[in-house]
Amino acid sequence: QVQLVESGGGLVQAGGSLRLSCAASGRTFSSYAMGWFRQAPGKEREFVTANKWTGGSTIYTDSVKGRFTISRDNAKNTVYLQMNSLKPEDTAVYYCAASESRGLPNLPWQYDYWGQGTQVTVSS
Repeated sequence: QVQLVESGGGLVQAGGSLRLSCAASGRTFSSYAMGWFRQAPGKEREFVTANKWTGGSTIYTDSVKGRFTISRDNAKNTVYLQMNSLKPEDTAVYYCAASESRGLPNLPWQYDYWGQGTQVTVSS
């Protein structure tokens, strides 16, 4: 069982930056693929990025490439999402998720554990 708790959301102006954190419980954190998703009002949950510690694989959705960076600190059981050059269309609730998949999943149903979400609002 893994419990995930996100933090770091808030209100920022367009062009600004935020760093989200996701603290995970569990002793095998390093074996999980960790992902970030987001969901805007009235829209489906959208994949943002994911990282697999084993092999160092990382993927991003096209709309955040070059602006967002996922990283993880296995010693602290924490995964981060650094978001730069934020745009109003990045406004959403951001969710951290953990997957027991051997691959690098990018679909919500492929993830086994979810955090409660943290709101990110980007003003124009």
